[in-house]
Amino acid sequence: MSTRILLIEDDPRLAAMVSDYLGAAGLRVSVAGAGEAGLAQLAQAPFDAVILDLMLPGIDGLEVCRRLRAQAGAGADVPVLMLTARGDAADRVVGLELGADDYLPKPFEPRELLARLRAILRRGRARSADVLRFGRLEIDRAARELRMDGKAREITAYQYSLLLTLAENAGRVLSREHLMDQVKGAPLEAFDRSIDVHVSRIRQAIEDDPKHPRRIITVRGAGYLFAKAQE
Repeated sequence: MSTRILLIEDDPRLAAMVSDYLGAAGLRVSVAGAGEAGLAQLAQAPFDAVILDLMLPGIDGLEVCRRLRAQAGAGADVPVLMLTARGDAADRVVGLELGADDYLPKPFEPRELLARLRAILRRGRARSADVLRFGRLEIDRAARELRMDGKAREITAYQYSLLLTLAENAGRVLSREHLMDQVKGAPLEAFDRSIDVHVSRIRQAIEDDPKHPRRIITVRGAGYLFAKAQE
């Protein structure tokens, strides 16, 4: 599958030049001529990276970046390369503080744009590999953090390890014995129901209705299953 790039740029000639150059390098480029249009495209389809002009009609590139990083879900993590005709260092600082991954002033060499874009794509792929996503649920392995709708949910370190084990084996039924062995490194003792207690508390954090769970399913007589398909 080709890498998808969204270029948010209001200069048609520059947008065409960048699209042609990146297209020749094997990238699939979509163009939006304004900030609101770019956010709408990002909401409709996944992109691997965004090239974002700072000077745009309507909302500017800084506001686009701020809204993108504030939203929930995978789109909030898409790498952003910001372009600008303004050379003010303050703009670069604000852009980076808002979550831009890199910054390239105009005019620029297309080869440098491509090199910087490839660099943030590599970093973005490494960052994505650290995050397991199941619909609105995110498990950040690097930060050891659980998020629902982009907001952190509090669970204990043990419960996080238990959830991670289930999620890394999504679609498979894991017995209580297996879970205890993987998380605690010790076999489950007879009549030990501590796993059930911890699963109940995890459900409080991740289920819309913990009494009728749809993410962690109890398989009677077998154990627990973490659902692959989730909202």
